[in-house]
Amino acid sequence: SGNDNSEALPESIPSAPGTLPHFMEEPDDAYIIKSNPIVLRCKAMPAMQIFFKCNGEWVHQNEHVSEESMDEATGLKVREVFINVTRQQVEDFHGPEDYWCQCVAWSHLGTSKSRKASVRIAYLRKNFEQDPQGKEVPIEGMIVLHCRPPEGVPAAEVEWLKNEEPIDSNLDENIDTRADHNLIIRQARLSDSGNYTCMAANIVAKRRSMSATVVVYVNGGWSSWTEWSACNARCGRGWQKRSRTCTNPAPLNGGAFCEGMSVQKITCTSLCPVDGSWEEWSQWSVCSPECEQLRVRQCIAPAPRNGGKHCQGLAQEAENCTDGLCIQDKKPLHEIKSQSVLCVSYSGLCWGFGWLVWCGFMGLVGLFGRASQKGDGGEVRKRFVTEHLPAGPHSLMCLLLAGNSLLLNSSMQPELTVSRTYSGPICLQDPMDKELMTESSLFNPLSDIKVKVQSSFMVSLGVTERPEYHGKAHSGTFPHGNNRAFGTLQVRNKATYIQNLSSLSSTSELKSTAIFGHLGGRLVVPNTGVSLLIPHGAIPEESSWEIYLAITQKESSLQPEGTDVLLGPEVTCGPSDVSLSTPFALTIPHCAEVNPEHWNIHLKKRTQQGKWEEVMSVEEETTSCYCLLDPYACHILLNSFGTYALVGAPLCERAIRRLKVAVFGCLSCNSLDYNLRVYCMDNTPSAFQEVVLDERLQGGQLLEEPKLLHFQGNTFSLQISVLDIPPFLWRIKPFTACQEVPFSRVWGSSQRSLHCAFSLERYSPATTQLSCKVCVRQLQGHEQLLQIHTAILENERETLTFFAHEDSNFPAQLGPKAFKIPYSIRQRICATFDAPSTKGKDWQMLAQKNSINRNLSYFAAQSSPSAVILDLWEARHQHDGDLDSLACALEEIGRTHSKISDVTETELEEPDFSYSRQNGL
Repeated sequence: SGNDNSEALPESIPSAPGTLPHFMEEPDDAYIIKSNPIVLRCKAMPAMQIFFKCNGEWVHQNEHVSEESMDEATGLKVREVFINVTRQQVEDFHGPEDYWCQCVAWSHLGTSKSRKASVRIAYLRKNFEQDPQGKEVPIEGMIVLHCRPPEGVPAAEVEWLKNEEPIDSNLDENIDTRADHNLIIRQARLSDSGNYTCMAANIVAKRRSMSATVVVYVNGGWSSWTEWSACNARCGRGWQKRSRTCTNPAPLNGGAFCEGMSVQKITCTSLCPVDGSWEEWSQWSVCSPECEQLRVRQCIAPAPRNGGKHCQGLAQEAENCTDGLCIQDKKPLHEIKSQSVLCVSYSGLCWGFGWLVWCGFMGLVGLFGRASQKGDGGEVRKRFVTEHLPAGPHSLMCLLLAGNSLLLNSSMQPELTVSRTYSGPICLQDPMDKELMTESSLFNPLSDIKVKVQSSFMVSLGVTERPEYHGKAHSGTFPHGNNRAFGTLQVRNKATYIQNLSSLSSTSELKSTAIFGHLGGRLVVPNTGVSLLIPHGAIPEESSWEIYLAITQKESSLQPEGTDVLLGPEVTCGPSDVSLSTPFALTIPHCAEVNPEHWNIHLKKRTQQGKWEEVMSVEEETTSCYCLLDPYACHILLNSFGTYALVGAPLCERAIRRLKVAVFGCLSCNSLDYNLRVYCMDNTPSAFQEVVLDERLQGGQLLEEPKLLHFQGNTFSLQISVLDIPPFLWRIKPFTACQEVPFSRVWGSSQRSLHCAFSLERYSPATTQLSCKVCVRQLQGHEQLLQIHTAILENERETLTFFAHEDSNFPAQLGPKAFKIPYSIRQRICATFDAPSTKGKDWQMLAQKNSINRNLSYFAAQSSPSAVILDLWEARHQHDGDLDSLACALEEIGRTHSKISDVTETELEEPDFSYSRQNGL
């Protein structure tokens, strides 16, 4: 090309008359991509010659590629010329404007010039000038996401993605993407929550911005207040409550929880019921023609009011007023009435008379026994009792024997230096006990109690039971027994039981089953804290029932309302259509930090229709059932089987739900990756057991002893993070080392555990150890730090136990071995404390000594309050069996005997496995 910028024609181009060239194709603007040259083309007619000029200088003739043809329509000559422009040429140009090229065409008439075509190097920088930022906006609020794409030639086109799917603003009038690359959502909807990405692209490359997370939240709103409940006290001062739920609307996506109280309580006063009482009898009336005189009385002293009981008995009496001399139907009146009197009261007279004779006669026997202690006195007494005891299953014999009595002389102080045996009254109501009455224990009824008093006054109680008294284990299938009246019920119960059990097997693996008889027993679901205590005598004699106890795994069918919390497992015991004659004790663990000012805890039961109804509040006074709330478990006395659950309503933000934090780990399919799973579950053995079962299926290993986290109901979320990862040995994906769980998911979920997973990658297979920290904390709340140090290879790892309970090997204990208190001692305690006493040393004091201070009306309604109190004691002490404290409580009441003897303990031999009672039993 020439060195000047003149437009002089080349010498080889002749000048002749004709038509000026007409450009059929002009060069277009072009972009050089990477190192690929671009081609500029020019086409004119008529054209004798065409040359390119770039940046004002002619392009050398040798760099042109020319093609010549003839236009058939006009016969004129058509010429087309091509040149290449390289990246180097463009980069070497340093002019005031872009690199440009223009073609010039000659004809016989003259020259024509084309348009200037610019040539630019195309590029797109990597970094966005402005990335979109995540936002949390209320529902119906405006969302504006800004995006400034990277610098580029040509300018990049912008496209928005939501959850990796392109957004088409033409299909949604609520979204606008035309305003300077920004994304505008006019009114936020719940469906607008997601991850938004700005995509920039030109002919060179595509670039992605950082994703912006948009959360559309809903602040909670209170529902209307419910009506005030009825006063909980039937008599005197009590309270009423009303409640509301944060469901109008319910908080979503981290929205603020409702402020204020969900439950309001006010005091109330109920009029106490007054039972009616009879006034004095009126005077006898005048003798009637039927030889009768009458007298009447009214129930007005006082009259019953406020639901009190009506007077019992007759309001009118009649009697013969002629000493039986009046004749009716040719029979003396006294003959007519004496027969009916005799028929009605014969058994009572016979029993009363027999009782007087028996007690007097036994007093003589006692004197005779003391007079003949040396010689054959024991045999005489034994033979006398054997031959003269009344027969029959309903006989009740209380034998008052000579000697100092434990139960009649409880005010005496115990003397620790003298060993002496004492006699006392014994009541035998069971035909099974008759054989025992022929032994020396009849005259020394406490001789089989072994009491060892130490200097610390800790007492250990024991008893030597007879094999006959244990009863025989029943065999066969459900149910058992020879009771004919039960024949038609057996088939129905069995079908129901099998149906219930089959449904349980498909939904739950945490279950236990055993056959129980008249002697009762204990059934536990191993390692879950759930147990069932069947008292002695709750099942009819000569019958046995197959009873099951199961825990619903995974998500419970009970969905708590508002801020209510499921505090423990959903427990099912059955068969559901079987009722026991005495209350059984069901123990359910819970995760609440017990405080009546922070929690209102309820017991709920699932109906046959699958709905849940409230049975009672823990603080409620009722005679239908009883709840005793211990720090980690609730012991419930019930009369009917079914499905039960504990639900807590927080009364303030200080309510605490105890969570157990556990970390499990295992190698992933990629041998370089290691998975950490952090669980936050209810602090109940059952919740931990479910997690353990799941982890065993996944090959997980417990890496550190679990820790306790106090999670408050203050609406703050839970944060889980992995810290102090060795930087040159391990790495974790960016922005995944910390995960946050919304408060509502932790607090309100019906699942008893949640977990977050973290994936760590080794730089080298030679790394076999992992050391890091796992931090679990509630924002503005409690925090726990778990130190992890483990070998990631299976054969090098130390195994941590899953902290199994001692009941894991024996889910069922039948008969006497299931109870800590021997049956003979229990009988004596019940006989002593059920009897009323003027000094107040009765079952109420026994309840008080066992920390049972409320709802005593429930125990008063039982046939044996002491027996139910002891059943509750058995349920509370199934693991420790603290007989020392029970014995000390009895001693404080003054019911223990004053002088005791040291008796050598005898171990109990059980037929199926060895069993040793704690504290010397």
